[in-house]
Amino acid sequence: MLIMLQNNISKKNDNQLVEFSANGEKVKLSPAIVRNYLVNGNGQITDQEVVYFINLCKSQGLNPFIKDCYLIKYGSTTPAQMVVSKDVFLKRAERNSEFDGLDAGIIVINNESGELTYRKGAFYLKDREEVVGGWADVFRKNISHPTHIEVPVEEYAGRTKDGKLNSQWSTKMATMIRKVAITQALRETFPNDFQQMYSEEEMNVDMKLDETPIQQPTNIVEQAPVQPQTYSQPEEPQGLQPEGVSLV
Repeated sequence: MLIMLQNNISKKNDNQLVEFSANGEKVKLSPAIVRNYLVNGNGQITDQEVVYFINLCKSQGLNPFIKDCYLIKYGSTTPAQMVVSKDVFLKRAERNSEFDGLDAGIIVINNESGELTYRKGAFYLKDREEVVGGWADVFRKNISHPTHIEVPVEEYAGRTKDGKLNSQWSTKMATMIRKVAITQALRETFPNDFQQMYSEEEMNVDMKLDETPIQQPTNIVEQAPVQPQTYSQPEEPQGLQPEGVSLV
């Protein structure tokens, strides 16, 4: 699939507006708005990352002002991360007429017996058990079997540069891996609804994201449209830890 990206974003067209509807509300985004209001982290966002984020919001009907999604950037060499809130995944699934519910939980191993157990929810005994994975079943109407996903902790646990578990995964291991399983199962069951959408748990985000809605800026100066240019879509994250959407 190809994504249409606007060409030559620069200071002179930083105020070029893109308007679209998200859940019945009109959203207006421009490169300047994204840079000034919507970037999380201390990194310097690139022009292509800005435009990709705008196009992601427009194509998927996401409103970043009410925190449907986040643009995160650390430093100057790490690619930006674009993540979608778990609430969006669940609400969008519930709006799909084919959605028929889900079950999810964790996979734990008993430290003494070595017994492997599949358990609903995220409860386990830390002094006796170790969380080694998560699972999810998403049910679709008129299909006899659910989409079943199992994900190992080792492949998705977020880590710091020195290899230690980051703050999110070290304190909420079971909750995090269960969410990874849910979002992956929903994406596999309804690919058109969740294309290019990844949760913070999948993307190794090591920060508490602010869920407080912000007001859309009103003093916007609109400029004439620029000609679009076609860029190839980045491949989906592969392997152990997705590193965000790279636009190089």
